[in-house]
Amino acid sequence: MATSGVPQTTDFTRDVLGRFICNGMDEALRSTDRNARRGDGTAQSDARPFDVIVIGGGSFGVAMAQHLFAADKTHSHRILVLDAGSLVLTEHVQNLPVLGLGVPGPTETDPFVLREQVWGLPWRSDVRSGFTGLAYCLGGRSAYFGGWSPRLLDAEMPDALWPATVKSDLNTRYFDESAAQIGTDTANDFIKGPMHLALRKELFDAIKAGKVTEAVPLNQLPLHLKNVPAAEKEIARLEAPLAVQSNAVSGIFPLNKFSSIPLLIAASRTAAFDAAKGMPSVDDVKKRFMVVPHCRVIRLTTEVQGGMGRVTAVETEVFQPVGGDSSTVQKQRVNVPVAENAKVVIALGTIESTRLALLSFQGISNYDRIGRNFMAHLRSNLTIRIPRESLAGLKPSVKALQASALFVKGSHVHADATRGSFHQQITASGLDRPSTDSEAELFKKIPDIDTFDAMTRVNDTQIVITIRGIGEMQPGSPDSRITLSAETDEVGVQRAFVHLTPGDKDKALWDAMDRMGDEIARVFSGGKSFEVLNAAGNWVTVQPGDDLSAVLPYKDRADGGRRDGLGTTHHEAGPLAMGVAPATAVTDENGRFHFVSNAYAMGPALFPTVGSPNPMLTGVALARRLADQMEVPLFTADPGFELLFDGASTDLWRMSKIKNQPGRDNPGTFLLVDRSLESLPGTDLGLFWCIKPTPQNFILKLEWLRWRDDGNSGVFVRFPDPNSKGYDNTAYVAVHFGFEVQIDQLARDDGAPIHKTGAIYGLAGPADPDHLPDQGPGAWNEYEIHVKDQTYTVFLNGVQITSYANPDANRGTGNFIGLQTHTGRVAFRKIQIKELI
Repeated sequence: MATSGVPQTTDFTRDVLGRFICNGMDEALRSTDRNARRGDGTAQSDARPFDVIVIGGGSFGVAMAQHLFAADKTHSHRILVLDAGSLVLTEHVQNLPVLGLGVPGPTETDPFVLREQVWGLPWRSDVRSGFTGLAYCLGGRSAYFGGWSPRLLDAEMPDALWPATVKSDLNTRYFDESAAQIGTDTANDFIKGPMHLALRKELFDAIKAGKVTEAVPLNQLPLHLKNVPAAEKEIARLEAPLAVQSNAVSGIFPLNKFSSIPLLIAASRTAAFDAAKGMPSVDDVKKRFMVVPHCRVIRLTTEVQGGMGRVTAVETEVFQPVGGDSSTVQKQRVNVPVAENAKVVIALGTIESTRLALLSFQGISNYDRIGRNFMAHLRSNLTIRIPRESLAGLKPSVKALQASALFVKGSHVHADATRGSFHQQITASGLDRPSTDSEAELFKKIPDIDTFDAMTRVNDTQIVITIRGIGEMQPGSPDSRITLSAETDEVGVQRAFVHLTPGDKDKALWDAMDRMGDEIARVFSGGKSFEVLNAAGNWVTVQPGDDLSAVLPYKDRADGGRRDGLGTTHHEAGPLAMGVAPATAVTDENGRFHFVSNAYAMGPALFPTVGSPNPMLTGVALARRLADQMEVPLFTADPGFELLFDGASTDLWRMSKIKNQPGRDNPGTFLLVDRSLESLPGTDLGLFWCIKPTPQNFILKLEWLRWRDDGNSGVFVRFPDPNSKGYDNTAYVAVHFGFEVQIDQLARDDGAPIHKTGAIYGLAGPADPDHLPDQGPGAWNEYEIHVKDQTYTVFLNGVQITSYANPDANRGTGNFIGLQTHTGRVAFRKIQIKELI
């Protein structure tokens, strides 16, 4: 648990990143407790609860939370991200210098020790090869994924399964937005050169000539790249959709391979900067985005009545290493309350999200649907080696061949006329030495000057090509689902158990995909002999007409074949599938559980079908879409009125200034909080004034709220430009030349009615000051202030309470209005004006 704002020092590092990006659970909960106190003993100021709690700081939870935060122009949301892992990396692992951190192989039994520092397997399964599991770190598996991110085709989102509104939104907006965010909307300028162009041309010609059977015609594929010349649009569809941003607009550095961690950091630090506005240090109470790592979510406390549930708390176990020793931790059970209007978003990995739903939502009407429709990807690998002379389009004068990446989409028609989708991811490297790794130069080179210099001098003689096929499993299989295991985990709750079995259609699709891989290998061989890497790791020479399945069978890798185990793709999907009808879907079109009013799911767990693409692009697209569904609208003006503050923009407003007052030189400020302007007092009186002049006579309407009876502020009308009088504190121009409608239930300092809420301050008090129609602390009130000639009338919540006739012709001649910073915090919203005839 965090105990201070000072970064901790370990044996080797100073944890500036962790301290600046993350918070402890104690800080997060203290920032929602209005009775809590700061470390110096002063009262904690006017906290508000989190209204969005995101469980999982990985790929899609972060994408959703960050977009919600960034798009929240009204500052209406307060977001809490909980994750069981640590802050380990700040980028995708391949954007950093060589660390030695990789993805471990699959395991059938969890050794209960993190592998490769962060990887663990929380579930059990009947999958022969086992699973790799989850990366327990902020960013999750997005920090390790391969980068291939094609988009789903319409055929992969059948109308009978995908909600029409979701499909339309993805195709018309969110696929494009997601592609721009992760970097697949531009050509990969790091994949170029003569070898790449020659391979692309060979493949293009072969597809056009029908030599790659079951390939989807290129003109039926979306062109996700921008600014492609018309003559190249068809062949450009073979370019690899890699989530790597190698170009950026002027003045912005590229992000390299996408991961969600930079998004998390940006949101967290922006929230900290916003919270520190006008303060000497960050005030957690005002942070709109907080991240708590080392927080395992156990279950969601859910009240269920009549088959309908509502989450009331998040049960967690918070753990922290003791003395820097990661093998020893302190653990504490903490319940995070869920406010009445709050939403909980489950964004763990697909299997763990399903487990949490199974543990939390017993009794809801469609509980038995949770965990069905489970799918993964079918995956095969074929690696070949050809001499450079096999590429007819490659000139002998070309030396360094470097790398290539290409993409081919396939479609297989089953016996019952239904279709299944797959694709081939093709990587190639030119090498001057024997190798089995075509991705070595594509993904794993660090761009240092020594490596670059060596690459320019190399004389490549061979090309190693890996053809990786990825295919979809059919939805709705009764033999593939997620249930709760009899085994319990470290905190005493049931683990998930995964049942995953390919059906007859899945097997047929896998065969078709492997056949296409063989066809592509023959295309690149140029009619000459080439080599195939067999399961034993040996190169076997073959002829173009040979049956490649005899060298590398269409079998599991464990049986000497080319096929990866079902648990190795990290692309699990479907068990919380979205749909319109609760009888056939777990969640609705927005990812909300059909029978839980305030719980949502995020990520590929929502997909009704998995298609063949890596789920990154679609998952990010759905995350952004959900965030937009939570957008809080701006205020609209009442009939005849004009808004001066709509809940977001402060373009019409300026803060007063102070000079020549050492020690009393801070006028305070106004924070944008939940569509309102909230006063933050400084060391002397302040004024937030509207630079748009008012009509001569007008009605000013606004709503205001105080959290305590000692909140003190006011609304000034009819004062001149505060900068026109030469005052050291320009706020006093409004005091001396305008009129203030007071907000102070205590009527300080003497309790007189002329100093109480509703008074024209110092001049006229409410007619009945002891019975004001005030809503009390924590509730919104409405002022309607009528200014007609020299008469000032105040209505509070629709009731006239004060009227004043001004006898001083030299006062009230200005045409500006403003809000006061005085003592305590008072909020204002929906500020609007209408000319009074």
